[in-house]
Amino acid sequence: MDFQIERDALLEGVPHGFFGSLGGAHQFGFGGPGEGAEVRLLRAAAAEAILPGGILAAPHQVHLPDVVTVTQAWDDSVEGRPVADAVVTATPGIVLGIVTADCGPILFADAQVGVIGAAHAGWRGAVEGVLENTIAAMEALGATRANIAAVLGPTIAQASYEVDAPFRERFPAAAERFFAPAPERQGAARWHFDLPGFITARLADADIGKIADIGRDTFSHVARYHSHRRSTQAGEANYGRQISMIALA
Repeated sequence: MDFQIERDALLEGVPHGFFGSLGGAHQFGFGGPGEGAEVRLLRAAAAEAILPGGILAAPHQVHLPDVVTVTQAWDDSVEGRPVADAVVTATPGIVLGIVTADCGPILFADAQVGVIGAAHAGWRGAVEGVLENTIAAMEALGATRANIAAVLGPTIAQASYEVDAPFRERFPAAAERFFAPAPERQGAARWHFDLPGFITARLADADIGKIADIGRDTFSHVARYHSHRRSTQAGEANYGRQISMIALA
């Protein structure tokens, strides 16, 4: 099966990939359009493309900072998957996966000891600590912060992410630099929020070894990525999801 997959040199030697939509043909989320059985087959094929013979472990995501440590993959079905927004493992043969549609997918690896992680970070998860919790869970498996590399995949860019005052008020004063003024709308102040910048700053504050951002805007790259915001603005009833995966050979 053909896939659009982007990889980053920072994770060279670690099986990984950020999957695109292939012009909308690929939809990887159980909550998105399409039959669950078809989505399951597509996700399994994507895991095979990352690690032949690998078994996917992808949680049921709910925008919380919870992390699951995976020692054995579960059945990849619509119901019954662990509820979390990040997964970590030190077990070879497991392919960690998270789905996104504007939020940030982050893949982590300490290649020296063989510990990996994958996190889904929207603004809420990033504020509430999903990134820091993922790193701590990796440390519990033997990873060292100085040896952890993290790559942020396709995420909505600042220019595409317009927000209002109540949204801005959810952030501490230290996050002021991630908001740029936008034109008023119906007399109300608006800003553009830099989610990728906020995520990478949180990662830097966690003192991990290396950080990269592949710099792809899910909203504006219509032919390559699904976007919740773009679908909402178009009045569509549902929206597709990308998937990002990382594995230990």
